Amino acid sequence: MKLLCLHGQGTSGAIFKSQTAAFRSKLGPNYTFDFVDAPFPGPPAPGIKVMYDTGTYTWWPRATVSLIRGSHQRLLDHIAENGPYDALCCFSQGCALAFSFLLYHARETPSDPLPFASVIFICGGVPFAVLEDLGYRVPPKAHEVNDQTVKIMKAKAANLAHMAANLEQIRIGVGLWDDTSDLVHDPAVVPEERDVFGIDLREVPDDLRIGIPTVHVYGAKDPRWPSSMQLAYFCTDRRMFDHGGGHDIPRSTDVSEEIAGLIRGLPGGGG
Repeated sequence: MKLLCLHGQGTSGAIFKSQTAAFRSKLGPNYTFDFVDAPFPGPPAPGIKVMYDTGTYTWWPRATVSLIRGSHQRLLDHIAENGPYDALCCFSQGCALAFSFLLYHARETPSDPLPFASVIFICGGVPFAVLEDLGYRVPPKAHEVNDQTVKIMKAKAANLAHMAANLEQIRIGVGLWDDTSDLVHDPAVVPEERDVFGIDLREVPDDLRIGIPTVHVYGAKDPRWPSSMQLAYFCTDRRMFDHGGGHDIPRSTDVSEEIAGLIRGLPGGGG
């Protein structure tokens, strides 16, 4: 099984390779992973420079439809030159790239075969600009939740940057994501399709639903958990796993085994 891996904003292919090492180690030699850098240089995500001394990139510097669609073409070009691939494995902004590509394909060229059979979304989210470009009116409540969670995420990122610059202030056993008092969601409450943080999936047109097999990995303590839920509910053949952390990929044995098992269950994954 060959997977193309799309990193998050402010990181790189090499960094994503390191971030996924734990669960990849649970898969055998029949699994190969291709880590590619996004096209635009960008500032590092908070805390990245503490752990990694490498260039950092972004799939788009601004979330405009034209820039997003430009990255779709770069994705297709890479697949044409280096594929074929059985699946995509994505984190954060990489998920937005893959999901938005699937949305445009579902609406504009549904009869064309996709260049991959499945997707693993890790801490993903729904790009509202793309939904609205495709004619779906995102309800005000969904925009409100999105704005709230982006604000919380930025505050967490600022705290991480502060911790990275002041290592002596870090308390052993207390992580960045452990304070959940500011979250807008209760991860113990499973959303219903009629209200996935403001989006009524019953009203979403069938040609904006994703039918290929998808895996959704997310963290209960992630401020962007609501957006991960929205993305998952747009996918009709989905399997979901809460790793219990934040906007990250925990490297514990249990989490790594669970993610590896989900990958094995995808088409071409060996059961």
